[in-house]
Amino acid sequence: MNESSYVYVCAAFSAIGGLLFGYDIGVISGILTMSHFREKFPSGLAKEGSIVSSLLAGCFFGALISGYFADKIGRKFSILGASIVFIVGSVLQATATTFIQLYFGRVVAGISIGILSMIVPLYQSEISPKEIRGRLISFQQWSITIGLAISFWINYATEKFDSSAQWRIPLWIQNVPALILAFGMSFLPFSPRWLVCSDRDEEAITVLAKLRAGGDRTAEAVQKEYTEIKDNVRFEREFAAKNYSELIKKGPENIRKRVLLGIFIQIFQQLNGINAIMYFAPQIYNNAGIDLSTGINGFVNILATVPAILWVDRWGRRATLISGSMLMGASMLIIGSILAIDGTKYFDSTLGKNFIKLDNKASSLAVTIFIYISVASFAYSWGPTRWIYPAEIYPLRIRGKALSITTAFNWLFNFVLGQIVPILLNSTYIIFGIFSIIMAIFVHIFYPETKGNSLEEMDSIFGNIHPNNITISRQHYPSSSNESVHVGQQRENLRDLERGIPEEEEEDIYLST
Repeated sequence: MNESSYVYVCAAFSAIGGLLFGYDIGVISGILTMSHFREKFPSGLAKEGSIVSSLLAGCFFGALISGYFADKIGRKFSILGASIVFIVGSVLQATATTFIQLYFGRVVAGISIGILSMIVPLYQSEISPKEIRGRLISFQQWSITIGLAISFWINYATEKFDSSAQWRIPLWIQNVPALILAFGMSFLPFSPRWLVCSDRDEEAITVLAKLRAGGDRTAEAVQKEYTEIKDNVRFEREFAAKNYSELIKKGPENIRKRVLLGIFIQIFQQLNGINAIMYFAPQIYNNAGIDLSTGINGFVNILATVPAILWVDRWGRRATLISGSMLMGASMLIIGSILAIDGTKYFDSTLGKNFIKLDNKASSLAVTIFIYISVASFAYSWGPTRWIYPAEIYPLRIRGKALSITTAFNWLFNFVLGQIVPILLNSTYIIFGIFSIIMAIFVHIFYPETKGNSLEEMDSIFGNIHPNNITISRQHYPSSSNESVHVGQQRENLRDLERGIPEEEEEDIYLST
């Protein structure tokens, strides 16, 4: 196995954590409407919402605590442990006989998903070469879409059963990928950056050799990356984040700005309306008389993620996000306009929900098409990039803590939007269409490009140093020793800034680099 295939296997296998989330969300949305589930757990709109929100509460808590475990026991063992926790939660749900057991199982599974949603992209970013880092982190979103699609077809198959197996089988099945992930992670390598940070340098070189040079520890690429990581760790220990308050300090590295960018990219990906699409799509498809359109929607989601896997490192993060926002914004505005003109709101007493009915077949078909366009636009842009960007931009010493906060905001706004969408109904699409356009403008103004830069080079992009004056590029300094000198000088300047060198001297310092 050559170096490129090995790193692909590691990134793809760890992405099973994303499949667990996609499958769980898809399964629960399906079984909530199954007759035997509703017979066992009679529920109105409030209880149904609590079944969904109990998972999101667990996800929020899991994301918050994930930073501690990522740093304490490492990325590898955190993923393995979260997989085992998921199995416990899944068994509790599949065997549930009371609401209390069901809720508890949902919360436990949610804690696992919250941890995995943060640590999997973190792990992928730290094992990836910078040239294909975006591609490998995109596996996370691709796995989510695969999980969603699988869940639909399993629900579709078991819905015909005339027993509790109708809903218990889909819940039991989700243990299979969790078991595979738990077993397989024991054979995958640790993050080389975490190993260096844990003073396990020999292991780090061995892992880097497998990931970059087919096991050759003496390869120039391996030694150069190890030296860069080691130098970075040595520097960062002088500024180690001892608590989460460090994340709100600006400093010369602009940590506060980076954290805010990470938080807002997670908030924005909720405000672009993908959840509104998923909420109403099945009913709109039914009104259009096309029973399997939700399943087709899942395939659109999967296939449209492939371009991100292939080309996001060529397109760049900014162009991907901006183009996706514009396409989603246009689609949302069109869907909202059609629903406002031809849609009729009604209350389904059986499900206890408000829906919109489209009697006009042409309108239903148009909405269906633009739903597909919107889903595809999200799938190649905000879907994968919301995991890629935050996993890239933080220094190693705070990467776990910062990612835990940004990922927690993802789950928080997922919950908030879940409460708002049913109330606003067709107005939601207009609002989200406007938000999508605003997001494109916001990304253009505030989000710098990160493609093609190593994780250790992000300080030169986000730090308080003019990029034109930092000579660490291989183009100018092909020698690794020269590069180390200039990176070292840059970090000395950062140390001086932390110690409070007068403002008037800062410009000279920057120019001297």
